[in-house]
Amino acid sequence: MKAAQYAGNKSFNVVDGAKVPPAEGEVCLQVGYTGICGTDMHIYHGVMDQRVSIPQIIGHEMSGTVVEVGAGVTDYAVGDRVVVRPLDYCGDCPACNAGHSHVCHNLKFMGIDSPGAFQSYWTVKARTLHALPDNVSLKQGALIEPLSVACHDVARTRLQAGEKALVIGGGPIGQLVALVAKSVGAEVMISEVSEARLKFAAERGVKTVNPVTDDIEAVVKEWTGGKGADAVFEVSGVAAAVETMTKVAAVRGRICMVAIHSQKPQVDLFQFFWKELELLGARVYESADFEHAIELVASGKIDVDSFISSVTSLNDIGTAFASMDNNPAGMKALVECN
Repeated sequence: MKAAQYAGNKSFNVVDGAKVPPAEGEVCLQVGYTGICGTDMHIYHGVMDQRVSIPQIIGHEMSGTVVEVGAGVTDYAVGDRVVVRPLDYCGDCPACNAGHSHVCHNLKFMGIDSPGAFQSYWTVKARTLHALPDNVSLKQGALIEPLSVACHDVARTRLQAGEKALVIGGGPIGQLVALVAKSVGAEVMISEVSEARLKFAAERGVKTVNPVTDDIEAVVKEWTGGKGADAVFEVSGVAAAVETMTKVAAVRGRICMVAIHSQKPQVDLFQFFWKELELLGARVYESADFEHAIELVASGKIDVDSFISSVTSLNDIGTAFASMDNNPAGMKALVECN
């Protein structure tokens, strides 16, 4: 049993540990692969040191196999291949009682607020699990969590076939949002400044625009016949994108705020009045989003294999994080935990 503990100052300690026996309603998983996400990189850079209890095992984009089952667990058995929806909700607050446990008033995010998946074995509540079909590999399974984010974002906008969607920001989540939007039959364009990421999007049949070299308002106007985008996804987290999103949206367009903005941006509220726009928040995902993501991968509608930039062993987790830090064009680095 090995565990990688974030130790602060861009460092990890790989230590020996012991499997935690599953209590009632819990299962113990042998972790297959865990992905490095943007939040993990924020932790790596020390941005979240006040929230993370150092030393802490982080990581939440994972796949694994059930090796032990606690009392009362009937939906899963030893040998089942699964992914974890890493939300620990209270079940008894106004949000939970309204059926919105993903935005629970007391929500704990596993891998940030509690130990995560960068370890050989991880004991979690059975209610967080989703089963993987036989034709979805453990490597692909580690991409289900970020794909679920994209599924939730697209669902929030009520995007329909034939509509046009603009995704501002072509990182891993932005690219996945674009592919989920395409899967419902929408026409999609990504706005991104990185030529490598623009190339990645174009190779997957997504239209692209570079706001540094192109007039994005003019491009979107021409693309939509003067209407504007039916749905806009702000995934970049930069102030310029917030200014752009209201300008390029159609009358009664829907804007989904996916990115987390560290600074309070200025929003052109006049455009919301003038064009009757909607601004929709989107935080993590719901159970249905995980099932949708699994179906998209299992059916071959979305190829997540092409998102995997590297696979590193748990012993070399520090190298994996440093490599991602120096490769902003990289999409998804996986850490093999067994």
